[in-house]
Amino acid sequence: MDGRAVAPAAGSILTAFATGIGSAFAVDLETTATVELTSDGAFVGEIDDRPGEDTSLIERCTELTVSRYAEDAGLEAEDVGARVVTESDIPMAAGLTSSSAAANATVLATLDALEIADAVDRVDACRLGVTAARDVGVTTTGAFDDASASMLGGVTITDNGSDELLQREEVDWHALIYTPPERAYSGETDMDACRRIAPMAELVEELALDSRYGEAMTVNGFAYCAALGFSTEPMLEVMPDVAGVTLSGSGPSYVAVDERATLEAVRDRWDDRDGTTRLVATRTDGTNTA
Repeated sequence: MDGRAVAPAAGSILTAFATGIGSAFAVDLETTATVELTSDGAFVGEIDDRPGEDTSLIERCTELTVSRYAEDAGLEAEDVGARVVTESDIPMAAGLTSSSAAANATVLATLDALEIADAVDRVDACRLGVTAARDVGVTTTGAFDDASASMLGGVTITDNGSDELLQREEVDWHALIYTPPERAYSGETDMDACRRIAPMAELVEELALDSRYGEAMTVNGFAYCAALGFSTEPMLEVMPDVAGVTLSGSGPSYVAVDERATLEAVRDRWDDRDGTTRLVATRTDGTNTA
């Protein structure tokens, strides 16, 4: 019994560190998970081409999914194990939801292996991955905003304290992503500094709930660059030409959105920097079995 699923990355509109309310949107970078169910009760993970990387998240995702849904598939949970392998073109620790995408892909691939993927609500599946991320300590806020955007596609706004989906909307943007060479781990984020910008985060929340996403993400970017010590120069380099630009997640990536032609015209400003620049579409379909 094998399963396979593909989950997209996400960029930030409102980073949830300050208030617990977050917003993100899915972009066309992907993580693929392949799950093989076993009969030994063990849960073993592997990240393709990255030997030595921590696999606790994907192992916990398979374990929780089997525990929750094996009976629905006509199996005894204690008799079921799983081997999961993920591969990805999402850079890790870059603020682009690599952990949430891996969790979503793994949960849905496990459900696919159990042959019940179509019967499980996608938001419930997403919450399972968020629980696994909290269990293994790879998230500060629970990351339901990032995870829901990756699972459902489009833009989502969430309360990460209650794992409640507040709003979802499909958008037709392209995204320009600049990722510097360094990495930033959300578990090392200065949460005290983030909480000090809560009034700005509340303004971003108002803008996002009013579907003023470009303005929201730009205010978010300046606030979080200040709180987390990142430069605002990459943002200023593409303003005012783009509809919106922000630091994504805990960084270090920056994401700008607009029509493809506009982003192509400003891409060289980020191409001249050390690191990697990507021009990708937004995704409205979210995580799918493959």
